[in-house]
Amino acid sequence: MNLESVKTLYVAEMSRSLRTVLQSIVSPVISTSLYFVVFGAAIGTRISEVEGVSYGAFIVPGLIMLMLLTQSVSNASFGIFFPRFSGSIYEILSAPVSYFEVVLGFVGAAATKSVILGLIVLGTASLFVPFTIAHPLVMLLFLVLTALTFSLLGFIIGIWADGFEKLQLVPLLVITPLTFLGGTFYSIDMLPPLWQAVTLANPVVYLVSGFRWSFYGLGDVSIWASLAVIGLFLAVALAVVSWIFRSGYRLKP
Repeated sequence: MNLESVKTLYVAEMSRSLRTVLQSIVSPVISTSLYFVVFGAAIGTRISEVEGVSYGAFIVPGLIMLMLLTQSVSNASFGIFFPRFSGSIYEILSAPVSYFEVVLGFVGAAATKSVILGLIVLGTASLFVPFTIAHPLVMLLFLVLTALTFSLLGFIIGIWADGFEKLQLVPLLVITPLTFLGGTFYSIDMLPPLWQAVTLANPVVYLVSGFRWSFYGLGDVSIWASLAVIGLFLAVALAVVSWIFRSGYRLKP
């Protein structure tokens, strides 16, 4: 493996984020902070606690996960789509770089940016509400695995999309609704039995629940079920990327 090529792609992608700090970092942090203000003020006055945790603290893991999913997909999809759109992908294809190294560079950079954003939002949340992290290592594990998995998904979307409309299709119509309906702002135990069963079919529930467990030791589903789901997501994403390139797909526009 050509580590120098991977490093070059990785550094180039990270540098792009530094050139667009307002869009890449400041904007997601402000958007997430507004959720704290709106939901903390509007709903927090009516729901004081959820399972023994103050409502403001309860939604912290869900909001971080919401930002993590959307930003991971967005960063990775745009990262690979824009070179295809602008034609600069030919510079990469003409270099002695394998597809594996391209994936490693782009996905690694997207996942790194998402993890950094997650930690920034975590620090920002501490300015609004006090909270504890009962299992910091598990929290970091979920943060990294989720960022990596959805960055792979974003990479897949970026090489599938042939226009900016398709680039936004999955994040807006699939990921964001599933996240809002996945226990981000509530516990599924608050739902009627029928809707609890329906909600358990939403895979994002397991990600939010596992991440919340790392904070407070409580979740809507077992921590082992959450780890199994994120592991399955990662395996499927890796298999799809591998299949795409083994089937003879080319990164050309």
